[in-house]
Amino acid sequence: MSSPWSQRRDVSPETSRLLIERAHEEFVGGNHADQRLGDVRPLIRDSWRRSRAGLVGADTAPPLDLAAAELEEYRRAHPLASVMDMIRGLLLPGDARESGVVVAVGDAAGRLLWVEGDHGVRALTADLGFVEGANWSEGAVGTAAPGTALTLGRSVQIHGAEHFNRLVQPWSCTAAPVHDPETRRILGVIDVTGGVEAVTPQAQLLVDAAARAMEGELLVARLRARAEPSPPRRRTARPREATRTTLRVLGRDRALLETASEGVETVVELTARHAEILLMLAVHRQGLSAERLGELVYGGPDAVDTLRPEIVRLRRVLASHAPGVVPESRPYRLAAALETDAQHVLSLLDRGAHRVALAAYRGPVLPESVSPGVEQLREEVRIALREALMAEARIDVLLAFADTADGAEDGELLRLCLQALPARSPRRAGLVARIERLEQE
Repeated sequence: MSSPWSQRRDVSPETSRLLIERAHEEFVGGNHADQRLGDVRPLIRDSWRRSRAGLVGADTAPPLDLAAAELEEYRRAHPLASVMDMIRGLLLPGDARESGVVVAVGDAAGRLLWVEGDHGVRALTADLGFVEGANWSEGAVGTAAPGTALTLGRSVQIHGAEHFNRLVQPWSCTAAPVHDPETRRILGVIDVTGGVEAVTPQAQLLVDAAARAMEGELLVARLRARAEPSPPRRRTARPREATRTTLRVLGRDRALLETASEGVETVVELTARHAEILLMLAVHRQGLSAERLGELVYGGPDAVDTLRPEIVRLRRVLASHAPGVVPESRPYRLAAALETDAQHVLSLLDRGAHRVALAAYRGPVLPESVSPGVEQLREEVRIALREALMAEARIDVLLAFADTADGAEDGELLRLCLQALPARSPRRAGLVARIERLEQE
């Protein structure tokens, strides 16, 4: 079966790419009266203004709102999960890995829940943060088809340079919201991202048709369910907003514990020892014996007598600021999930979001800690970041990593950057000088 994206037709944009890029630079720079903005579509100008008013950065990567475990649980319960096979059949028939486009389905908040399609395109767009769990609403990344379609409540097409975020401007996309077939409340969004084939008139018709087909299938499923006898439903209490707790340890000797619950955020700075204990419990979710936790934190199992009073003090701190992560005993473990920014970086690398992972990497894990468990995690994160970037990242991401403390003295990394740069790149001379200096040391 041929792909619906195989018949590619060049589409003449309403303005040239160069004019839009110049208009974008003037707008981002604050010159909102520049006459070149008249060459930009009103839909795009309005979206740029919303992005600017929302203080969206023009070079920032999207936030990853859903961690791996949280994402899996959330999308299993999402109403669009039941129609994903239909979407694959309509938009990615045949070999989806060679379709030339990426198809994403997100929720009403703009968070991507499924991202599938062409292998090569997925690898390149993932590097920009176009991955499952990432937030692509207008409030997070500015003008982009998923978020703008949700904002306007209708399908939109965004051509390359029309994106507010410069990092996304090599790509074009078409998206349409998916509504509840009865209440018309927005349930989510469907997006197609790629080259010019993703923004043809045919692409918009196909995406719109796919959204309507999803709504129709949802309605049919509901009607069938109503026609079948079902046991009486019990009234349940309205679920409260989940508490989200994050431990920030990257580039910090004194970790920050951040808790967000029902719109209220609290932040507490932990002592170095409390940070080490809590980090080990966050990493070892299955729990640790007192002897093993003592080894990881203090370096020996005979440190149990020192560990226990420290646990008591840590519990007192957490009881006041984050009661959901107060450690349990026998074994020591956390009853609720505790996210860490270190594990967040690893999750981004697993999804191929290299640029976003590098931006999220604020430095080594608790850099002054000498706890064996912390030292091990610190090295795991550093090596995972380095190997992932060197194996798959683009040259601009590699150069950015080479400018960090972890990459500055890495001769192998610098030589890889030098090999990847064009012969006339102005950055070659600086790299050669750095490599020569390292070889002389």
